[in-house]
This record gives sequence, structure tokens and C-alpha cells, in this order.
Amino acid sequence: MKFKIEREMLLGSLTTVTGVVERRQTLPILANVFMRLKGNQLTLVGTDLEVEISVDTEALSGEDGECTVTARKLLDICRALPETAIIDFSGESDKAKLRSGRSRFTLQALPSADFPRLDAGNWEERFKMPQLALKSLFDRTGFSMAQQDVRYFLNGVLLELAQNTITAVATDGHRLARSRATLANSVSGQRQIIVPRKAVVELGRFLGEGSDEVTVEINANHIRLARPGATLVSKLIDGKFPDYKAVMSQVLNQKMVTDRQQLYEVLARTAVLTNEKYRGIRLELSEGSLKLSAHNPEHEEATDEIPVEYGGSKIEIGFNVTYLMDALKALSTDSIEAELQDSNTGCMLHEPDNDDTLYLIMPMRL
Repeated sequence: MKFKIEREMLLGSLTTVTGVVERRQTLPILANVFMRLKGNQLTLVGTDLEVEISVDTEALSGEDGECTVTARKLLDICRALPETAIIDFSGESDKAKLRSGRSRFTLQALPSADFPRLDAGNWEERFKMPQLALKSLFDRTGFSMAQQDVRYFLNGVLLELAQNTITAVATDGHRLARSRATLANSVSGQRQIIVPRKAVVELGRFLGEGSDEVTVEINANHIRLARPGATLVSKLIDGKFPDYKAVMSQVLNQKMVTDRQQLYEVLARTAVLTNEKYRGIRLELSEGSLKLSAHNPEHEEATDEIPVEYGGSKIEIGFNVTYLMDALKALSTDSIEAELQDSNTGCMLHEPDNDDTLYLIMPMRL
């Protein structure tokens, strides 16, 4: 295969597909990106056998064909070339050559016929939604996923479909995030799937900031997301997600309202002197005031205080400060509402008069 392409066109597509390529592979060909030219359309594919991303871009000219070449080296070369560079690429079964201006590169290639593709089978459910709305669901919940937890079903985001509502839920056992959005059309029935962590991370880059609609297709084992010129397919986690509705049904009768940015800043200041391992911070809530304090094994202390709207009984409670800051960062309104009860129950954070996105954070003993 041969083609000429603008450096910016190739770099954008390569960046998207290379994100899924693992640095350490069981199969050498998984370090490669698959390239196919048909007409002037160049298709790039990257996979780790769990997640597969394909992106289409426009070549200036070329001869139809296929090849696979080392993904990260090709990406690094493209990054190092001048912004206005035109890349002249030719690939065979064992070698690929790249020219741009006076620069010459020869890369190892592997036969395209050996490149593995994900076989997803037939799709059972299909719906469309705005790209930004779907990205927002994952952005508002994904940070609460577990990391390499033995409870493998927590290492991902639950997507729940019911009528015309899509709900995303993530938890690591210490905090729980839930966000929901409305679909333009109702789905055929209720369904729950768990999207694995790797796919959730890649989706943040894949969905981007565009205003296009994305088509989502689901079956028992896979999910496929397609936007104009790009597709992501991922295996699903086979497991049963915890009953998040039961967890979120705690009785929390005390309500506090305060400025979101002010609370975030005072948490960030106080967090400097928390224990680096446990990140614990103490909150003392009383009428009209929230006092925060932290200390560490070096006997250093920090205290701060901000005004709040609160008229309930006094509450002293401890939290992991990172969990509080992550939730505040994901919310977007000027003020936030916190629902509490006592030192043994969790704290529910959300936007005032809006429960589409909720964060439940469990307390910690200090």
C-alpha cells in the first residue's frame, strides 16, 4: 500500500487508536496499528483484544492495500515532524517506509492478515444520543470506579437502560457516583451492562467535544459506539453489579448548602497536611459554619472554616478528602447541596434542586 497524507490528519487518528495499544503485549502484532487504504479513505485500527478502536481519515492520494506497523513508533515520528509536513508512506508485509521532506524512516511491519479483530456478533439493542451527553455520563461517574479490585464487577461503569433513561453508576466500595440522562426514544426493555475500566478511559478521548450523535449498540458480551468516522468496540464485564439503589436509599435528613468553588478551595488547602496514605479530613458542621481540620503523623495540623447554609444539629464526621474533591470537581453549579445524618452515615452531594447526578461518600474513622 502507498499513500500521501497531511501530518495533522494522520496524527489525530493515530493518537485516538494508539491509546488502546498496550505497551506490553502477549502477541507482537498487538503492538501494531492496522492500516487499510481504499480510494482516498485511510482506516486505522488499534486493539488489545478487549477494546478495539477504528478511525477513518482522508489521504491525499495513494494505492489501495493493507499493512500493520508499530503504533507508538509511528506516532512518535508523526509528533516529531513539522506541523505542515506531508507524509509519504509505503508498506509491505515486513517493512514500512516513511518519507517527509528530507526525513526517511524504515519501520518493521507484520502481515495484515494476522491482525486480530474483535468479533462482536449480532446487536440486540440500539439507541442514539448526543456525543457530549454520553461523555458527560462517563466523566461524572468514571472516577469512582475501582482499580484492580478482586470484585471484578466494580472495575468498570454500570450502564442501565430503562424506557427513555440511561443511568451510569460507578463505585469502589467507599464512594458511589450515579448520573442519568434522557434518551430521545425509549429502549425495548430494561438492561444492565458493565463497561470495563479500559474502555471507559478510552471513551473519554474517543467521544471528544464534538456535537455529533453517537450510535450505541449492545449485546450480551459487547458494546459498540460509532460516531462519524470512528468506532469503538469493547467486551463487557460478565458479573452482577451491586444494588446501588439500596445503597443510595439512606435516610439523610440534615441539609447543607454552600458555594462549590469555595468548598473545593478550602478542602484543597486543608488537604496539604492530611496523612498521605489515608487522606482523612475532619468536618465539624454547626449552624451557619463548616470547620475543617486535618493532621498527619508529623504532628502538623491545618484548620479552616467557611460559612454555609445550615440550621441543623452539630455533626462531626471524617472523609477521604480526595473523594470529596473529585465529586465537587465533577459538579458544575455555583452552589452544592450536601445531605448528612450523623458520623456513621454517608454524605450525599448533588446540585441544588437537581438529583440527576448524585455522589454518596461513606465516612471514615479519624
